[in-house]
Amino acid sequence: MSEYHYYEFQAIDRPLSKQEMAELRAISTRATITPSRFMNVYNWGDFKGNPQILMEKYFDAFVYVANWRTHAFMLRLPQRVLNPETAWLYCLGEEASARVAGDHIILEFVSEEEPDGWEDGEEYLPALVPLRSDLANADLRALYLGWLLCAQTSLDDDEIEPPVPQGLHSLTASLKAFADFLRIDEDLIAVASERSTELTSPSTRELEQWVHELADSEKNKILLRLAKGDNPHLRAEILHGFQQARLAKDHQSRDAAGSRTVAQLLAASEERAATRRRLEAEREADERARREREQAETRARYLVSLTGREEEMWRRVEALVETKRSADYDQAVRLLKDLRDLEIQAGSVAAFKARLGQLRDRHAKKPSLLKRLEQAQLLLL
Repeated sequence: MSEYHYYEFQAIDRPLSKQEMAELRAISTRATITPSRFMNVYNWGDFKGNPQILMEKYFDAFVYVANWRTHAFMLRLPQRVLNPETAWLYCLGEEASARVAGDHIILEFVSEEEPDGWEDGEEYLPALVPLRSDLANADLRALYLGWLLCAQTSLDDDEIEPPVPQGLHSLTASLKAFADFLRIDEDLIAVASERSTELTSPSTRELEQWVHELADSEKNKILLRLAKGDNPHLRAEILHGFQQARLAKDHQSRDAAGSRTVAQLLAASEERAATRRRLEAEREADERARREREQAETRARYLVSLTGREEEMWRRVEALVETKRSADYDQAVRLLKDLRDLEIQAGSVAAFKARLGQLRDRHAKKPSLLKRLEQAQLLLL
């Protein structure tokens, strides 16, 4: 089987320079390279670059898809909008990791699964890139989903879950795409979301209280940077600081409520999955029974419409059988089924059986017809 490797990088905070684009071209002569994008597909050979290094030097987002079902996704954010300590609360394994690179933090998420078919990698990055803006604006749901990936894959059973962010039960399109990309179990997400509150923006009162508690020196720094107007991430930084304070309170409430372990979450997920499968099976059984009732009622009305036409139908069967054509044999068998059901309703099965036997004997040298009668189970009466 041929190989498929899809690599796509995106620059978001700044465009690539001509020199940087030339450096990337030296890595790949076939890649699509623009000031904001590097994309290449490999069906043979190997990618000459190192995605980790390229993310450190040039890019803010990356996706990799291979036809043996490896999925990888990376994001680079300034540390001033995502504190490494916050990221490390959630990124605890090979499936979800965080590392510092200069002034940035790089998040990496990896999902491995057994191959079950080909897939196209181009669709993924546009759907996932908005998560970077979410994280920069203190929405930590993507990080928590990364932790769930670790929980379902490699974490110890007694590992304690980190703070559950708001809005986990109402995921955005990008978060749903992220969960699908990493193959995070839907039942596990549903169970985890039971302790997630509604997604709300910080209230004016919360912000006022937080600002009031800031040191004057910190407030002065913020105002100076605002006046200079040279930092596009300033609002995100402020929200990040607020989020840090909120996380500290979440820790306290989590300790008071008693946090769940990986084992508890997985057990609850399995229980929910079993319940869901049972309910689905019951719905399917109810739907199947409904269809069978409708079919039976339709069949009964149809047979009523045939009552009194039995002799006409027998003559039609004889005429169709005489043609020696396969399509006419099929039509004859359908008529015989109708005659059988009519005789069953009338309690005259013996009469039908005798007449069918006579028909079979007269046409015993027509194996194609006899085979159809056998397959229709008309000879088993």
